[in-house]
Formats: sequence, C-alpha cells, structure tokens
Amino acid sequence: MELIKALPEDCLSSILCFTSPHDACRSSKVSPEFQSAADSDVVWEKFLPSDYHRIVADCVPGLEFSSKKELYRKLCDSVLVDGGRKRLKLEKLSGKKCYELSARDLSITWSSESMYWTWTPLPESRFSEVAVLRTMAWLEIQGKINTQMLTPNTKYGAYLVMKISDRAFGLDLMPSEVSVQVGNKEECLNTAYLRRRKNSHVEFMETLMYGHRTEALKSMVAGGGGEGKLPAEREDGWLEIEIGEFFSGEKTEEVKMGLKEVKGHHLKAGFIVHGIEIRPKH
Repeated sequence: MELIKALPEDCLSSILCFTSPHDACRSSKVSPEFQSAADSDVVWEKFLPSDYHRIVADCVPGLEFSSKKELYRKLCDSVLVDGGRKRLKLEKLSGKKCYELSARDLSITWSSESMYWTWTPLPESRFSEVAVLRTMAWLEIQGKINTQMLTPNTKYGAYLVMKISDRAFGLDLMPSEVSVQVGNKEECLNTAYLRRRKNSHVEFMETLMYGHRTEALKSMVAGGGGEGKLPAEREDGWLEIEIGEFFSGEKTEEVKMGLKEVKGHHLKAGFIVHGIEIRPKH
C-alpha cells in the first residue's frame, strides 16, 4: 500500500487505462490515491468511444457534463442522436456501443400510406412516434447500419422491438422471414413468429379458416417454417424478436437487417413497430 501511495497519480491513471470501466470503479475503493486516479479524465476518455466528440455534437437535446466519467455514465443511460431517429447506449461494464434505430429510421413498405399504417406517439416509447399496422397483407421492414458506427471486433445481435395490440389478428398464421446481411456476404435467413399463440377464440377461428392453406404455404418460407423464433419480453415492457447476428470487424461495411411476411397474402393488423436494436451479444 505504501508503494501505491508513492506512485504519482498520472502513473496510476496510465495503469487503469488498460483495465475496464468496471475495474476502474472497483479500484477507486482501494485508496484515496486510486480514487483520484480512477476518476480522472485521462482514464475515462480511454473508455469512451473513439468518436465520442461526434456523438456529443449529435445528441438531441444537447448533452452537458462536467467530467469524462459523467459523460460515460450519461451515455450508459442512453441518448438520442441523428435528430432523434436513433438511440445510442453504452454497455456499463465494457463500454461497447448499442444502437436502436427508430421506426422512422427503418424502411417499412407502404408506411407513408395512412390506409395501411399510422404513426403515433406512445408514452412508453423512447422515440417521438411508433408505426402501427392498421390492415395490410404485405409486411416488410428493413433497417441498415454501418459497422463504422459500432464497436470493432464485436459480435452483435439485431432485434426487432415491437408490441402487439389487443385487436391484432393474422400475425401468427405464417412465420415471417428474418435476415441479416453484412456487405456482400451471403444473407443469413431464419424464421420468426410475431406473436405467441394463446389459443383464444380469434386464433381458433383463424386456424379454422386458414389452417390447411397456412400449412401448405409454410413450405415456401425460408427454412420451411419450422419452430421459428418467438417474441421475448424486455425489461422496458416491449417485446423483441431476434433477427440475427453478425460480427463487426475492422472493415467498414453496411449491415442490412429485415423481417418480412409477403407470401401468406392474408390480412394482418395490430403490429406496433418501435425499432431495431443492435447490441453486443454475449
């Protein structure tokens, strides 16, 4: 301990720069000397994304902070960027970047037609509005992000964040196709169901009316339908479906993520799109 006290603060800070945000916070409890070094801007600037200056300038509303550690904490709480069309959040333990593309930042077929989709604010949404499917047979959603915006050399998962309204129908008759493609690499395809079946009267009638036709059409879907991915509940009250995963390397590449159900030709309604979240996968 006496040896530690003899080390200058800048030396301790240099050592802590090679640790993690979690380790830096733990080391601050070792001694007053370590706490001073662990709270320094030198240390926390190393944990911030290399493009944090651009992120701060792009925040909506503007971001105020008195230290790099405070900035790190605010980015861990999430901030809106790109005019409010995206949400950025840092993982607390690793500092890796997570993004959520809002519904407005996605390409949703026919979403500009009020007959098929409506745009409305929801108090539980982090964005100014969400997209609500009124009645339509063709469902196609796609999002794009550049790997340059993400943390390099990281395995990411892409998740469609959504809800199902009380009056929804036609969402689980056919599995949807979900896909992820990085650059010019081969597209990774899978299937997913937008809603877990609850054996309600409405679902029973849907099965009665479309059952045989649905089973025949499943063979046309990538993977033949199969079990398919199912929505999972999130801590924030929304649901999510995993679209797929990819690796963000050193190269700058465009990642395309999508969900579509265009082969059933049956009407669907009550699907609420919040966005697509891209986060590190552990």
